[in-house]
Amino acid sequence: MIAKLRGRLDSVGTDFAVVDVGGVGYLVFCGSRTIAGLPGVGEAVELAIETHVREDHIHLYGFATGREREMFNTLMTVQGVGAKVALAILSALSSEQIVQAIGAGDQAAFKRANGVGGKLAQRIVVELKDKLAAFAVAGAMLPKAATPAKGAAKSSAVEDAVSALVNLGYGRMEAFGAASRAAQAAGEGANIQALIKASLRELGGDGG
Repeated sequence: MIAKLRGRLDSVGTDFAVVDVGGVGYLVFCGSRTIAGLPGVGEAVELAIETHVREDHIHLYGFATGREREMFNTLMTVQGVGAKVALAILSALSSEQIVQAIGAGDQAAFKRANGVGGKLAQRIVVELKDKLAAFAVAGAMLPKAATPAKGAAKSSAVEDAVSALVNLGYGRMEAFGAASRAAQAAGEGANIQALIKASLRELGGDGG
């Protein structure tokens, strides 16, 4: 199984790249974010690869980082999300934005991706909630074992702060990101009012 390709960028299409490795051209399907980050044709390139072997084909999917590849595989654990839809989601949202959207319960964020309707967006948020339950600042993923025992209380405070921010007119995903960072900075014991004020300052509101 191919896990990484390092070579020369031979050509690029809207959803694929051809990587020349020792004179052999590998066709790699990529999301638009990955395509946008590629170097110029003829320059050195390295991609993390997920290999799918089927009876009638072998497909290579390429990613800028191993973490993006992990997110691709995580998305495909959801019923109804195949490789094409997973790439579409990673084209519409970064890995960090996906984590934030799931944490915030923001189904609308996933509907930006081609092929994702309301029911599938809801399924993604519900089914991945537990798998991506631990969050770091800016939505970075953490191993569940690293989640503090007191995390549930902090999570509840963050959720209450997010609800208040949404009521003030902010988008759910941006509110979740701001409230999560405020909670991280405040440490244990921060009350909801303090989280809301800190989040408003970050979002450009008054916040007192």
